[in-house]
Amino acid sequence: MHQIGVVGVSYRHAGVDEVARFSLPKADVAARLPHLKAALGVSEVFYVGTCNRVEVLYSTLDGAPAGDARREVFRALIGREPRDGEATRILRAWTGEAAVEHLFLVACGLDSAQTGEQEIAAQIRGAWEIARGAEACGPTLDKLVGEALSMASRVHRLEANVRSPSLADLAGDRVLRHFAGKQARVALVGVSPMTRRCALALHQAGIALLIVNRTAQAAEELALAVNGRSMPLDHFREDPPELGALLLAAGGGEHVLDAAALAKIAAAAGTRSPLLIDFGVPPNADPQGARAAGIERVGMDELIQAAQERRLAQLMRLAPVRAAIDERLARLRGELATRAIGRRLADLRESFEQIAAEEANRAIAEEFRGLDESQRELLQRFASTVARRLAHLPLAGLRAAAAHASSDAVDAFFREARLRRSANGSAASGPAGKVSDVHDE
Repeated sequence: MHQIGVVGVSYRHAGVDEVARFSLPKADVAARLPHLKAALGVSEVFYVGTCNRVEVLYSTLDGAPAGDARREVFRALIGREPRDGEATRILRAWTGEAAVEHLFLVACGLDSAQTGEQEIAAQIRGAWEIARGAEACGPTLDKLVGEALSMASRVHRLEANVRSPSLADLAGDRVLRHFAGKQARVALVGVSPMTRRCALALHQAGIALLIVNRTAQAAEELALAVNGRSMPLDHFREDPPELGALLLAAGGGEHVLDAAALAKIAAAAGTRSPLLIDFGVPPNADPQGARAAGIERVGMDELIQAAQERRLAQLMRLAPVRAAIDERLARLRGELATRAIGRRLADLRESFEQIAAEEANRAIAEEFRGLDESQRELLQRFASTVARRLAHLPLAGLRAAAAHASSDAVDAFFREARLRRSANGSAASGPAGKVSDVHDE
């Protein structure tokens, strides 16, 4: 796993504004991935951005150990060199098994603001599809992301009878408290996992819903599922209906609702100001425009703070998931280590068999010249069998060592154990006249 690295920024150690700085608009991700891969100098790369995190997962060229790539990621996503330790202060980095463990924790929702939430798995799957479409992922990251999503599916099965919490649930609860038993319409701007979950929860509570989206078909499909109305985003900005609350989770790097649109929403609401819950990173609604219009705006910082109050209880409930992740990591460690040295193991096995075959042929030509054809074939098969059995022990030991020892230790073995040929084609001998393992030429 030493070739795997992750660089990320999340609510855990940075504010939402910092996360927003590193976020790429979803529409731009596919085009930016080749540049990101070149900037990091890696063979594979994967980017996922959500409302409270950005993660860059990568695999190095030729299986070299992953290093701290925070400066490179900063430069690639921000577009300038980091100043005064910015990269190391804002970004976090994991390498090797710690990087794989981090990916698993994220996919399973154990690193989310609302512990155990399931939307993150869907977001990772979508990001994976984008990376594969851009040919930025390869066999190593495909394996890791596939394992992480498989782990997330296992968590979801374990939680089949428990509704895992979500920031969307907190948002829905906040809306219902704002209404205080009164009836009002809620607009959900953007069709995303967050707004879908909010829509279902509010629909079950009997709240009238308006689905707003740039793409009319997506809005109509969600509106049909929750018995609501749909409206194009441009129409909504120009002529909003009376609303009691808005929930926004739309992509893009610019404000979906600017000051002018927010003023119209406030005017349409009449005497009671609507509640605005903004999942956007960066914000989907202009914060200053919301204040100027007298609209109460709840952003990701406030939602995350509320989620932290529930975090400890959720972690205790999901302790079996943590154990399952450790089990999967142990198995994956061995699989990836064997895959990384697979070609060299095959070369070593071939060296054993080649030496045995050459020694058998030499003996047949010299000491055993009198053997008939069947006896010669028998001797050659015997030599090949002995070679395979002798090779088994070092090969098995190397597979085990690769999963636990450093890559330098494994490389050193292959460097020392490479079997060299003499000028006449026979195996080289050491001081005692026996076949020996020597350095490469």
